[in-house]
Amino acid sequence: MGGFGSGRPSGSGRDTVEGSRSIDINRLHKVGCLAPGWAGGWQWTRDGEKVASISMRAEADRLHLSYRVRIGGGEWEDVAETVRIVRVACRLGGTRPYFICPGVVNGIPCGWRVAKLHGPGRYFLCRHCYRLAHASQSEGALDRMHRRAHKLKQRLGGDPGTNFFFPQRPKGMWRRTYERLREQASEAEMLADKAFEIEAARLLARIDNRKWRRR
Repeated sequence: MGGFGSGRPSGSGRDTVEGSRSIDINRLHKVGCLAPGWAGGWQWTRDGEKVASISMRAEADRLHLSYRVRIGGGEWEDVAETVRIVRVACRLGGTRPYFICPGVVNGIPCGWRVAKLHGPGRYFLCRHCYRLAHASQSEGALDRMHRRAHKLKQRLGGDPGTNFFFPQRPKGMWRRTYERLREQASEAEMLADKAFEIEAARLLARIDNRKWRRR
């Protein structure tokens, strides 16, 4: 089993959902990992290289996890964790599985029904127990608008960079859908440019203010 490190990222000092490894029950369900009696492993990769792995064993109403973890640069520890699973009936038939978070905060069991568990610490818990923030929460207006424009371009199969031409309409896409997405991306880029101008003006004002104080 591969191990998990632990530590706070630089910047806000708060871990993010995107920066921690997670277990997605929907993905596990899709590939058959929740079938009673199933046993196997799951791994995380970066640039095609395995960086961590975990062993799993499924029962009808729970999933057993087994892995190694190292907290704060200490010794590696073997961890065994059991997570309950509930299945909720869908409106159009069938059921949808959810994890029941096994976390305990200030002596109070969490018990939240969630689709993902995150592992920045010793155990896999919900993002509320770890107080994980989304990366977008620390973004400014410039970053948000760039991210939105990039996402729209990627949806159309184009390059996410804002300095490249807008991609051609994908085969099979309605023209009105294409024009709507193109308009949204263009608007996001214009707002990003405006946010950049505002930020640049603020920076120049600070520089001028410091020069004036020195004089």
